[in-house]
Amino acid sequence: YPLAAMLRVHLMQNWFGYSDPAMEEALYETTLLRQFAGLGLERLPDETTILNFRRLLEKHALAAGMLEVINSYLGERGLSLRRGTLVDATLIHAPSSTKNKEGKRDPQMHSTKKGNQYYFGMKAHIGVDAESGLVHHIVGTTANVADVTQVDKVLHGEETLVSLDAAYVGVEKRPEHAGRKVVWQIAARRSTYQKHGKHSVLYRVKRRIEKAKAQVRAKVEYPFRVIKRQFGYVKVRFRGLTKNTAQLVTLFALSNLWMARKHLRVAGEVRP
Repeated sequence: YPLAAMLRVHLMQNWFGYSDPAMEEALYETTLLRQFAGLGLERLPDETTILNFRRLLEKHALAAGMLEVINSYLGERGLSLRRGTLVDATLIHAPSSTKNKEGKRDPQMHSTKKGNQYYFGMKAHIGVDAESGLVHHIVGTTANVADVTQVDKVLHGEETLVSLDAAYVGVEKRPEHAGRKVVWQIAARRSTYQKHGKHSVLYRVKRRIEKAKAQVRAKVEYPFRVIKRQFGYVKVRFRGLTKNTAQLVTLFALSNLWMARKHLRVAGEVRP
């Protein structure tokens, strides 16, 4: 099959959250999907072919290449990376049931506690351009990995400003950031200013400062919303970090196109 056709099938599978058998069935049942892939009813890829193509992408780590190509494409159209990076992480659930062939949970997934609730799965750590809101780096880890340890992996190295929430307090003191010349804009923990009392002048000033920081950081939440709400990705599909991280990178690459769709329409690059 033409590589372009298989790539389009792969992207549709990620957009709609289809399994391999469901993707094959959808190609037979939905004319629009066949048209998008450039395929006809007389010859369509089966679920094994779809699986083998995904494995080919994973083997050669081509998800990261797709992200780079998409960001380069958007950069040529005025959405290039600027000097600020927003950093955050989100939990992705994994099946905790042991009712499977191995009789155990995925050994590469772990539990973590957030608030008073436990979660089992992995984390997606991202670096987002503060101006355009585009994701430029993604790292997948187990859920119990501390967010602060992954910051250096989601920076592109040319930032002058890095904005983070209170979970990253103390990040600037870590050895991997020694000599890094950036302004660390980190949210303060509530306890640091609540102790002054809600009616004090100091409390009100601190609240305004934290609100201003939060408005800057807000863009980092948009990619999470796109992959979880637009693409319906709320639970890992595969076993193991490598496969799931590859899918995450693909989804965030596609989320960049989704968020830039209005800009591309104005430029005449896509149809309304």
